[in-house]
Amino acid sequence: MFTSLRRVISGGTKNFVRSGAVSVATVIIMSVTLMIIAFLVFLSALLSYTLSQLQDKVDVSVYFTTSAAEGDILNLKDQLQQMPSVATVSYTSSDEALMQFKQRHENDQLTLNALNELGTNPLGASLSIKAKDPTQYQDIVNFISNDTALQSGGTSIIDHIDYYENKDVIDRLTAAIRTTERAGLIVVIIFALASTIIAIATVRLAIYSSRDEIGVMRLVGASNAYIQGPFIVAGVFAGLISAAVTLLIFTPLTWYLGQNYTTWLAGFNIFAYYTSHFLEIFGIVVGAGVLLGGFASILAVRRYLRV
Repeated sequence: MFTSLRRVISGGTKNFVRSGAVSVATVIIMSVTLMIIAFLVFLSALLSYTLSQLQDKVDVSVYFTTSAAEGDILNLKDQLQQMPSVATVSYTSSDEALMQFKQRHENDQLTLNALNELGTNPLGASLSIKAKDPTQYQDIVNFISNDTALQSGGTSIIDHIDYYENKDVIDRLTAAIRTTERAGLIVVIIFALASTIIAIATVRLAIYSSRDEIGVMRLVGASNAYIQGPFIVAGVFAGLISAAVTLLIFTPLTWYLGQNYTTWLAGFNIFAYYTSHFLEIFGIVVGAGVLLGGFASILAVRRYLRV
C-alpha cells in the first residue's frame, strides 16, 4: 500500500511538472476562482458589518414622568437587562437629560432663557434600549407596557415610548436586512458555482492531453484508483499552489484597501478583518483549492476510463 501511494504521489508530481504551460494555466484559473471565493468572504463580512451598523443606530427610548422614582426606573432597567432579546440598556437621569438639552441648544439663547424662567427641571429620566434583533422591539415594548410595577397611585410613571414613532423605520430596516441577506446568499452561490465550473473545465482540459495514456493503462489492466490517483494528486497540487498565490496576493491588497478605503467603507477595515480572521480565511481558501482540484480531476478522468 505504501509503495502504491508513493508511486501515485510521484506520478502526480511528474504529471503536474510535465504538463508545463497547461499546469500554469490551471493554477492561474484556479487562483482567480479562489480569489472570487475569498472576495465573497470579504463581501459577506462587509455586508454583516454594514447591517450591524444600521441596527446599532436603531433603539427604543422610554421616557418617564418627572415624578417617577429613580429606584423604580433602575429596577425596570435590571429587568430589561435580564431579557434574552435585549442587547444593552442605558439610563439617563433627569439632570443628565437637562444638561444634554442645554448642550444641544447652546446657541439658542431664547430657549435657554425660557428654561431658566421655569425654575425647575421639566425633563424626566429615560432608558435607551437596543434589541439584539429589530424584530424583537415589539415584545420589549409589550413587556414594559404590561409591567404593573410601573404604576404609581394608579397612574403610569411612563410619559411615552418612542417605539410607535419609529415603528415604520424599524419595520423597513428589518425588511431591508432580510432582503439583503437573501440577495447576498444568492450572489455568493451564483459566483461560487460559476467559478467552480470554470475551474473544472480548465482541469479537464489539462487532463485531455493525457487521454491516450489513460486508455493504454486501462487496457493493460490498471485499476481505476491507480489511474485516477496521479491526476488527483496533480489537481491537489494545483489547488495548494493556487491557494498560496491567492493568500500572497490578498495580503498586500487588503493592506492597501485597509489603509485607503476604511472611511469609504463606513469604518470597515478589510486588513484588520483579514488579519483577525486569517486562520478562517486560510482554511476556506486552502480547503476550497484542495477540494476543487481533487474533485475536478476525478470528474475529468472518469470520462476517459472507458475503453
